[in-house]
Amino acid sequence: MTIMTSPTASATSSLLPLYKRAPMELVRGEGVTLIDADGNTYLDFTSGIGVNALGYADPGLRDALHQAADGLVHVSNLFRSASGEDLADRLVALSFADKVFFCNSGAEANEGAFKFARRWARALGGPAKHEIIALRGAFHGRLFASLAATDRPAYRAPFRPLAGGVTIAERSLTDLDAVLNSETTAALILEPVQAEGGVRVLDTHLLKELRAMTCERRIALIFDEIQCGLGRTGHLFAHERVDVYPDILTLAKPLAGGLPMGAVLMSDDIAASMQPGDHGTTFGGGPFVARVALYALERLSDPALLKEVRENGFWLRLRLQQLAERTGRVRAIRGIGYIWGLDVYEPAADVIARARDVGLLLVSAGEHTIRLLPPLVASRDDLDAGLQRLELALG
Repeated sequence: MTIMTSPTASATSSLLPLYKRAPMELVRGEGVTLIDADGNTYLDFTSGIGVNALGYADPGLRDALHQAADGLVHVSNLFRSASGEDLADRLVALSFADKVFFCNSGAEANEGAFKFARRWARALGGPAKHEIIALRGAFHGRLFASLAATDRPAYRAPFRPLAGGVTIAERSLTDLDAVLNSETTAALILEPVQAEGGVRVLDTHLLKELRAMTCERRIALIFDEIQCGLGRTGHLFAHERVDVYPDILTLAKPLAGGLPMGAVLMSDDIAASMQPGDHGTTFGGGPFVARVALYALERLSDPALLKEVRENGFWLRLRLQQLAERTGRVRAIRGIGYIWGLDVYEPAADVIARARDVGLLLVSAGEHTIRLLPPLVASRDDLDAGLQRLELALG
């Protein structure tokens, strides 16, 4: 195994230092491999935090980008755009939804979902029916309402007061039964797989019971599939695995193949409450990004690709269990498809740094959790090579 050479030091950046960036500069990629400015190669098990589901230098994505560039880049939502309408139609055809709103990111999608849910709930129960309930371990974004629904005290504390009317509840039916009030609750938001919260796959029984509870109490159920949706679990939408369907679904990350795009999918019941001018976006669903997203969506919804992710996900579970037994360095394994979390005894950052030295890129999901997010196009050989490097980094 070749150890990486030391990356070339860069000049002090004018970028606001909000991220602890790795020292190397990544300059190009091929398949599931990234290459830095010094020629070092890395197997990528981060996918740009779930964005680069199609890996790197995908020929079809490149063609879609070139074709989109030959047309209009932006016209604003004051005018029709065929590619945006086509993308919305395709998302509706593939999902439970009847209507779609496009924006630019996952946090924006969740903020929009909160507004749509509150508008719908107000029509049912007046101003009192406004509260949003999120779950312990949730991550829904870093804008004011989405941050209020994110269970990260360190992220929240410097920016209080956050948006009001948002509560975080325990992941138990008993606690949720107590807080989901038909008179005051507008919506319950949850991730079928809590990615940033340690890769926790929510229990099927819990999801089914919450669907029944929210239907009975006329509470909108929002599924945040920004990271776990669009093929990551081996199903186009993570909720399809458990046959539980929401009223509102938020998507982003891989939707436009690396370009910024978010989407809110909703039922006619939710959509009917919204009026022109109730919400808006300057860039969302523009002709350039929507045309690229049409290509990405077709690839991500390919039954053959989804089947391979499911089958390789089962194989990954077995291999990760064997790795844990051999090394004695892993306390727990959780996940599905191409999203996995490994709880380790030492700080996750230490393992991630050693993995980088042996040519593997990883991301954390908590202080002691390593997250694996390989591109959905990663073959079993790619996965096996990554696990060999992970074992070196662990041991």
